Amino acid sequence: MTRPPPAAQSPSPPSPDRTRLPHGNGRSQRARRARGNGIALLLVVAGALLGWALPAAERHLPAPALDFDAATAQATLAAIAGGMITLAGFVVTAITLVVQTVQTMSPRLVAALGHFSRHLVLFGLLIGTALYALVTLSQVRGEHVPRFTVTIAVGLVLVDAVTVLYLLASLRHAVTGGGLARAVGIRLRQVVDGTCPAEAEHPPAPGPAVRTGTSVPVVRRGPPAVVLAVDEPRLTKLAARHDLHVQLLYAVGEFTGDGAPVARVDVEGELDPRTVRQVAACVRYGPGRTMEQDSSYGLRLLADIAIRALSPAVNDPATAVQALDHVEEGLVQLAGRPLGPVRLLDDRGVPRVSCPAPEWADFVSLALDETLLYGSSNPQVVRRLRALLDRVAAAAPEHRRLPLTERRDALDRLSDGALPDPLLRRVAARPDPQGLGGRSPSPSPAADG
Repeated sequence: MTRPPPAAQSPSPPSPDRTRLPHGNGRSQRARRARGNGIALLLVVAGALLGWALPAAERHLPAPALDFDAATAQATLAAIAGGMITLAGFVVTAITLVVQTVQTMSPRLVAALGHFSRHLVLFGLLIGTALYALVTLSQVRGEHVPRFTVTIAVGLVLVDAVTVLYLLASLRHAVTGGGLARAVGIRLRQVVDGTCPAEAEHPPAPGPAVRTGTSVPVVRRGPPAVVLAVDEPRLTKLAARHDLHVQLLYAVGEFTGDGAPVARVDVEGELDPRTVRQVAACVRYGPGRTMEQDSSYGLRLLADIAIRALSPAVNDPATAVQALDHVEEGLVQLAGRPLGPVRLLDDRGVPRVSCPAPEWADFVSLALDETLLYGSSNPQVVRRLRALLDRVAAAAPEHRRLPLTERRDALDRLSDGALPDPLLRRVAARPDPQGLGGRSPSPSPAADG
C-alpha cells in the first residue's frame, strides 16, 4: 500500500514558562486516609461508650416498641456481637482479595487511588457495633433489662447490613479493569484542573523578576524518595516575604536521593539557614508516586491498565479500549491548557517560584506510545486509537498536532506490519470509538492508499 507523503509541518515550538497564582491543592490522599482512620477509631470508641452509658440513661428515654426479657436480650446481644465480629472478618478477607486482583492490573493502582481507605470506616462500624452489644450485655443483670439499648443494637444491625451491601456493590466495580480505569480517569480530571488551570483564571501580569546576586542550593537530607507535592501557597509567601526566587529542580513525581540539591534560592546578599530549611519543608516526599499533584501519573496508570490487558497472558483488548476512553478524555482536557514549566506569582504579580513540569509531547508519549506498540496487532485497539487521535487532534491547537500526527504514522506502520491480511488491515483502517461494533464513518486519510 502506498501513501502520499505527509504534509510538512513545522515542529512544535517550545512552550514558554506559564505563569499562574499558587493554589491550594485540596485535601491530600494522606489526609483522607488519616480522616478515615480517625472516623473508624471514633466509631469503635463510641460503640463502647454508648453500650456503657445508654443503659443508665434509659429512665429518661421513651419505652421502646420492642420488648425483651432478660434471656431474650442476652441471646440477642450475644448473637449481634458474634455476627458483627464474623462479618468484620469477612470484610477484611474480601478487601484483601480485591487488593490482590487490583494489583494484577498494576501494582501501583492500590496506593495511587486509595480506593479502599473508606472501607476502614465500615470495619470500625462493625467492630463498634460488636463492642456496643458486648458492653450492653454486661449491663443485663437480673430483672434490669435495658430494652431501649437492645433495640438500638437491632437497629445498628440493619445499618451495618445496608453498609456491607453497598461495600459489595462498590467492590464489584473495583475488580474490573473498566471500573479501575474510570476511577483513575475521574481523579485525573480533578488533578488536571488543579495543576493545569485554564487561562480563564487571568492571573496578574508578571512583574519584574527578582534581581539576585547569590544562588544558594537547598540540599535534601533523608532516604531516597519521590517528590509527592509542593506547598505552593506557603512557598510563594515565604519567597515574597524574604524577597527570594526559588527554582525547584525536581518535578512532582521524580525520584531524588540523599544529598541531592532539590532547589536553588536566588537572593541578594546573605540567606538565613532557617529560611533554607523553611523552603525545604515546603516539598513533601514519599516512597511512591501519588496523584495528588501529579497529572502525568494518572496517564501512567491508565497506560498500565491498557498494556496489562494487551499482554499475551491476559489478552483482553476490550479492557484496553476502556482505558483508552479515559486516556482520550485526559488528553482532550490537557490539549488546550498551558503546559510545561510554571512560574508562581505572588500577590504583586512578581514571579517567585519556578517549577518544572511536563510538556504536551511528554503527555502524548506517556499516554499512547506503549499502547501503540503492544496494541498494533489488534484491530479493536487500532480502531480505538484512530478515533482517539482524531478527537484529540480536533481539540488541540495547531502547534500541538505534530506529536499526534507522528503517532498516527507510527500506528499505520505498526499495524501494517502486524496485520498482514488485507481484510484485517481494512477493518483496522477505520476509526471506531468502541473499538469494534461502533460507528465507523470512514477510513482515516492516512490509511488511504
